Amino acid sequence: MKFMIPLLAAMLPVASVAQPQSGAASGIPAAAIPPTTAVLVIETPRQGVTPQQIMAVIPDEIQATVKLYLDGKIREWYSRGDGRGVIFLVEAKSEDEARGIMETLPLAKAHLMNSEYIPVGPLMPLRALNPAAFQ
Repeated sequence: MKFMIPLLAAMLPVASVAQPQSGAASGIPAAAIPPTTAVLVIETPRQGVTPQQIMAVIPDEIQATVKLYLDGKIREWYSRGDGRGVIFLVEAKSEDEARGIMETLPLAKAHLMNSEYIPVGPLMPLRALNPAAFQ
């Protein structure tokens, strides 16, 4: 067991590079690709959008975002540390599902934000800690 921790630590950089790619395109076996359990959504204002434009929509945005949270669609939400937008962890099984959820928000409807979608899932190298359980 004491050898598993260094192995896991050595595999982390590989796992972080491998996750965004599809199994077929990357040559990674499908069993090594984590299932998507959520989608990280990073939103920043589009170039040329003013703070005043965003603030005009914010009251409706807040109400709609709270509703999505209470409905279980948004798991977590954060302001970016650099002040340049927000980050959501959306309860979705795919990027398309998350996009469908986020496009219901007023800022998205007004085309004021750029959104980056990153599917995330379990850290697959953790399987090395108990390989017999996954066969």
